[in-house]
Amino acid sequence: MNEPVNRRQFLTTAGLSTLALSVGANQLFAQSTQRQKAAGLKIAYSSITWNGNDAQAIADLASLGYKGIQIRANTFGPYKAKPSELKALLDQHKLKLAMFSSGNVEIDPAKEQSTIDMHVAHASFVKALGGSAIQLTNSARPKDRQPTTEELKRLATVMNEIGRQTADMGIQATYHNHMHQLGETPEEVDVIVQAMNPKYVKLLLDIAHYKQGGGDPAKAVKQYKDMLYALHLKDTMSPLPDKPNDPKAYKFVELGRGNVDVAAVVKALDDINFKGWGIIELDRVPEDSKTPAECAKINKDYLTQSLKVAV
Repeated sequence: MNEPVNRRQFLTTAGLSTLALSVGANQLFAQSTQRQKAAGLKIAYSSITWNGNDAQAIADLASLGYKGIQIRANTFGPYKAKPSELKALLDQHKLKLAMFSSGNVEIDPAKEQSTIDMHVAHASFVKALGGSAIQLTNSARPKDRQPTTEELKRLATVMNEIGRQTADMGIQATYHNHMHQLGETPEEVDVIVQAMNPKYVKLLLDIAHYKQGGGDPAKAVKQYKDMLYALHLKDTMSPLPDKPNDPKAYKFVELGRGNVDVAAVVKALDDINFKGWGIIELDRVPEDSKTPAECAKINKDYLTQSLKVAV
């Protein structure tokens, strides 16, 4: 009697072991597939946190293993006559220029030509640095009222012309949504994006500004998948501990510390098979006890350890 029972137990145990191995293999395959899909997102880091010390930003980011960087228009002045020096510095540290902060777009007709000329000059500089995209912002939001639909569309019109001219040199113009600018709320962003010519201007979606403006960044990724060129991977803390009853008070913090569901954004990017740049941006060090490099390490650890996104 004991022998058949033992045999049945053996067969049952063997069957369960095979099932467990199969389930385990499937889980490993799923995890591998997830990492492979996440690898389609290229990660860069913005130099803004270094407050103009771009050489230090380049060295710090390279030492942390980042492969791309966004630099600001402050580099144009000292390097516009010698872009090869800045390019050599980027090449030395094996950093690609993922994005260039080109500055404000004016919607005043009297300033239209000068604003176009400035951004076209920046695009030429970016081309010399081996980059391929510029970021456009604006300071045209009225102080005492909501912007009109005409003002929002006017911004798109000027950006379209900038993009038309930069496209001739192989540089993509991108619109960066931003608090306290034209394009603060999701509704305003939509008016602007719908008026953008997709041949000449794409969207650089800042997920923290979009969240603070009342939007769902993960939803926006899918909504604008055909217009999406790059993202600012960014987090915002709101309300603040010292202003718990003020929903408009916020500060930018390292990824994972704030209100933005970064994991949902990465999932949405996977869903649309996005393969562009996700640029981590932190406007300033959130606590005086930290350095820009320490913040960049915290952001890297969050992406690689919590979200399994390769940097």
